[in-house]
Amino acid sequence: MHERKAVIASRVGLHARPAGIFAEAVGELTIEVPIALEDDAAEDAMDASSILSLMSLGAANSDIVILRAEGEGAVAALEALITLLETDLDAE
Repeated sequence: MHERKAVIASRVGLHARPAGIFAEAVGELTIEVPIALEDDAAEDAMDASSILSLMSLGAANSDIVILRAEGEGAVAALEALITLLETDLDAE
């Protein structure tokens, strides 16, 4: 299992537009990617391809989240997803 941390850059956190963009990117992958706030237990991680899960996570600007994935292409997928999270998706 690969694990990466990311700092939420969007001004409103993972809500509405940023959550939609991120969920769509995760949904295009062939691997599952759970997401959790840094201080949450691994078993509390949510499905990162679900907009509702992302919004209920409550990740605000500057919060640290943890993404996990395994399987072929997991490392590259996590790096691409981290780039999204660390971009202010509200500004685009």
